Amino acid sequence: MNEPILQFGTSRFLLAHVALFVSQALERGDAIGGIAVVQTTANPSSRARVSALSRAGKYPVRIRGVESGGVVDDLIECHAVRSAWVADHDWPAIRRATIEHVRVIVSNTGDAGYCLDERDSAALLSDTDQVPRGYPAKLLTLLYARWRERPDAGISIFPCELVASNGDTLRDVVVGLGLHWEMPEEFLDYLKRECVWANSLVDRIVSEPIDPVGAVAEPYALWAIERRTGLELPCVHNDIVLTDDLRSYEWLKLFYLNLGHTWLADQWLSERRNPGETVLEAMTDVRLRDGIEAVWQEEVLEVFAAMGLRGRAEKYVASVRERFLNPYLHHRIADIAQHHVEKVQRRIVPFIRLADSLDLNGMQPRLRSMLTRQAG
Repeated sequence: MNEPILQFGTSRFLLAHVALFVSQALERGDAIGGIAVVQTTANPSSRARVSALSRAGKYPVRIRGVESGGVVDDLIECHAVRSAWVADHDWPAIRRATIEHVRVIVSNTGDAGYCLDERDSAALLSDTDQVPRGYPAKLLTLLYARWRERPDAGISIFPCELVASNGDTLRDVVVGLGLHWEMPEEFLDYLKRECVWANSLVDRIVSEPIDPVGAVAEPYALWAIERRTGLELPCVHNDIVLTDDLRSYEWLKLFYLNLGHTWLADQWLSERRNPGETVLEAMTDVRLRDGIEAVWQEEVLEVFAAMGLRGRAEKYVASVRERFLNPYLHHRIADIAQHHVEKVQRRIVPFIRLADSLDLNGMQPRLRSMLTRQAG
């Protein structure tokens, strides 16, 4: 198929975020074309999604929640996915499509997505029917095939993994692997100069699947993409923001949404609360609600105000509050509390360091108390 967007990953998140955006944009004539999705794992649920997409060519996304004070409950039928491939079976077709038609690559490969697989080697460059195991090797071999036949035709690459500077990080992993395989310098220059690796931030809670393929998602959605020369977007959409200041979007999400989740999880753990408690139930507990509101308004907002971002912070926390109060989202705090110590290090510690750098030390008593308790 001649689709210009190649999507690695069949997760319900991508189906309800990027692929949904493209589907809505196609209806307005604002997308570069359709999507070919690639399943890269042996996960049975992923295989079922690919099979369903191959048969139907469409899937539902149900948007449920609260937005601007009103309840939203909409069902959207998505048509952007035109091809569905399994990497282990369809690699020659994926390779040929990348050479001839692909202009944009999107990925959401999970926490281990950028890890190298020791089974991959430079032998893959000559054995084009063998499927690389790791995502960096898959990407490297596909781009090498593209360069061999179209050395001036770069591709815009949009990693959606929740990794800081995800585009730069993925580029460095792929180029580093190319160096290790002693690939031609001209090709490595192609990776760095002709291909555009976009740093981006995705923000949407996709709460549950619809079987065999589809998803339930909240109304709030954001795809913030750092502006880069030569970047080609897959589509134009109201929830896609092209920005020169991606860091501020990352800070807002990390220090309001993620930090808020971690603060609730810390209370849940320290008080040994109901194992089945959800974020919504916690937000209806007066003491917990007062506590998280104080963290947001008295401890976090002052940091954003010191950076000249008070207005954006107030608008964003209002949306976060609605998301936490979503009556359709059964977000268990027990799930949020997994890997809690690591999450405190990623979410609370950087915030306190930022506050200290702005001479606001001592103004976050609740969050600093959490760190003290963790250290003890």
